Amino acid sequence: MTTLVSKIMLSPVSVVCMLLLFSSTACNAQLTSTFYGTTCPNALTTIRTSIRNSIAAERRMAASLIRLHFHDCFVQGCDASILLDETATIQSEKTALPNFESARGFNVIEKAKAEVEKICPGIVSCADILAVAAKDASAYVGGPSWTVMLGRRDSTTASRTLANSDLPSFRDGVDRLVSRFQDKGLNARDMVALSGAHTLGQAQCFLFRDRIYNNGSDIDAGFASTRRRGCPAVGGDTNLAPLDLVTPNSFDNNYFKNLIQKKGLLESDQILFSGGSTDSIVSGYSSNPATFSSDFASAMVKMGNIDPLTGSAGQIRKICSVVN
Repeated sequence: MTTLVSKIMLSPVSVVCMLLLFSSTACNAQLTSTFYGTTCPNALTTIRTSIRNSIAAERRMAASLIRLHFHDCFVQGCDASILLDETATIQSEKTALPNFESARGFNVIEKAKAEVEKICPGIVSCADILAVAAKDASAYVGGPSWTVMLGRRDSTTASRTLANSDLPSFRDGVDRLVSRFQDKGLNARDMVALSGAHTLGQAQCFLFRDRIYNNGSDIDAGFASTRRRGCPAVGGDTNLAPLDLVTPNSFDNNYFKNLIQKKGLLESDQILFSGGSTDSIVSGYSSNPATFSSDFASAMVKMGNIDPLTGSAGQIRKICSVVN
């Protein structure tokens, strides 16, 4: 028999959200796909047009924008802290080792923000623009699209220290990678799916030099030889090479096929298919691009929900690189 108690029982998530109404901590459930439906109904169209124009001018920018959103969410949550410049009171995340001279797309986000400010000043956050830009970038180069949850606000702080400690390293092993993602509420499958963004973009020589010159058994000899042409044993640290040599500017599942052939460019790529716990996930994605696309979209939504500022927390920056 159904009792009165059972009728009013709340799920743990509902209880948490109710409790958070009385605290300063944000609840992810406050994000909604229609957040700007009445306050700025043309926001998403305006952002999409700006982002598409930027990628049309430089195809590589698609990868940079997806990475920028990822590097934002893993440090203090999805709060646009990565966009803040250095000041007397802010240690910019832009100068953290994982971002220094490699994180790109700041000007693209600023341009999109400026366009939105023209139609709805002070309404749309830089954090939301970052999230929408990542989705638009993926879709523009043939990748999946997804419904972006909105309502994030912008932080007034940044943390170079957390950027250095929390962002994954190109030398991380599988267990360390899984642990880093679990710390952010993402599981191993999410981690592998998100790593698939390396089907796009480029890496600097110093990040993969050791891998292509160590003659280890986990790298295809021909692949290593090809990559050495643009990455000398000494010098050329910033020389670029595509992470996916086959289709570097298209979002597809070749990244996973490359791993099975021992043609992953970074150590942290190849480690996903090296006899460990993630081998089966890689194999599945290599043979089923639809599954990869679906899982990537789902993982991006989950990642976008990492500790957002909502309600009255933070602010809506007028310019993304500085606090109001």
